[in-house]
Amino acid sequence: MRVKRIIANIAAADVAAAKRFYGDVLGLDRLMDHGWIATYGSAASMPVQVSVATEGGSGTPVPGLSVEVDDLDAALSRVTQAGFPIVYGPADEPWGVRRFFVHDPFGTLVNILTHTDVS
Repeated sequence: MRVKRIIANIAAADVAAAKRFYGDVLGLDRLMDHGWIATYGSAASMPVQVSVATEGGSGTPVPGLSVEVDDLDAALSRVTQAGFPIVYGPADEPWGVRRFFVHDPFGTLVNILTHTDVS
């Protein structure tokens, strides 16, 4: 047996509101939409990972989701232009990531990050 994917599920009264944040801002593809559930991701393969944490690092709360991007400044610009307030960061963390936290339309704390070179 092998796990093929892990999907985070977010309870929401308005599934369509996900398009603005996950589709428009983060640029994810809508992979499935049945009206009562919509799945966003990449048509290309994404690695399967699950993290378990007592804190979010640097004294922050544990985010519900972590989204790795290739250009953090572009992601930050898109998030702020869309009117989503940044609740932490951007910060260069000692474990080799640059990141910020934002709440999605449903109140889920999202960690948006990129890996940096650590010497």
